Amino acid sequence: MRPAGGGEVVGVITESEIRRAPKVLLHDHLDGGLRPESIVELADATGYGGLPTTDVDKLRTWFRGGAHTGSLVRYLETFSHTVGVMQTADALARVARECAEDLAADGVVYAEVRFAPELHVGQGLSLDDVVEAVLDGFRAGSAGTGLHIRALLTAMRHQARSLEIAELAVRWREAGVVGFDIAGAEAGNPPTRHLDAFQYMQRANGHFTIHAGEAFGLPSIWEALQWCNADRLGHGVRIVDDITVDPDGNATLGDLASFVRDVRVPLEMCPSSNVHTGAAPSLDRHPIGLLRDLRFRVTVNTDNRLMSGVTLSSEFAALVETFGYGWPDISWLTINAMKSAFLPFDQRLMLINDVIKPGFDALTPPGAPGA
Repeated sequence: MRPAGGGEVVGVITESEIRRAPKVLLHDHLDGGLRPESIVELADATGYGGLPTTDVDKLRTWFRGGAHTGSLVRYLETFSHTVGVMQTADALARVARECAEDLAADGVVYAEVRFAPELHVGQGLSLDDVVEAVLDGFRAGSAGTGLHIRALLTAMRHQARSLEIAELAVRWREAGVVGFDIAGAEAGNPPTRHLDAFQYMQRANGHFTIHAGEAFGLPSIWEALQWCNADRLGHGVRIVDDITVDPDGNATLGDLASFVRDVRVPLEMCPSSNVHTGAAPSLDRHPIGLLRDLRFRVTVNTDNRLMSGVTLSSEFAALVETFGYGWPDISWLTINAMKSAFLPFDQRLMLINDVIKPGFDALTPPGAPGA
């Protein structure tokens, strides 16, 4: 077990302890985090008849089994059912409210949750109706919890509505939308197809992240950064392909990897999901270990809590078990995420200084590394 923060490991941090820590989540899909019981109830309420089963426990197992295939394409197929029950304003508001409740219960103090408005207009909602319903749900679910939750609007990379969704993100940015994203199968759908949307966001002084380097390799990352000027990379796992480690453990960075580290490009890594989609071979061989050691701007995220069967706390607990991380590592990764959020600077600073650092100080036992 690798010593956390370069010092001696003191005790083993449990998932219940991590749940009490103030955490930050930058990469979480609204349609990938539904409660199974809510899916069944919403299917009944909305008349959606496509579920593989209406038994809640069997449905939970079905989602996880369907996602753990090692294929991003197969992984994405499970979303037809969650999206299928999210076609009314009431359903969207409920899912968003429950998302906020679940994140708050997991100790998340800041979250950016993304969704694709264009996927929720099948029963007559407008794009603005979709955004309004989700933001209403976020407000209701986070009220009184200490969770600050914001939205990222996602465009599907295989469709042609990205500029429209970027304009939507700017239109709602004073009401809780903090950025723009593209998602979907990477192969055959390079980010440069959506260059007009990214250029619009830049002209509007907006923020955006791009799913890149998950199922596709270095060209996807290079395009996202050098053509599209992404603020962050969704996943970015394949940046490890530009790093060579010799038998003595010495790492040599290629030009792209050096650029990513030098300019502190945030990497929105989702360890369990990356294994489930085949982006990483296993958790113990996930690039996050090497990238954290090399001090890339790594962040830890959930991606799809339903499909991967995770929470942010369980993701950190898995890293503790796999890489021997301690409180200094968890704190470092959390502050990385808060620094990289699309929230205004003064609000980021307030959460770091008034919430995150004091929260970790209270959890770090005397004598622990970094205490």
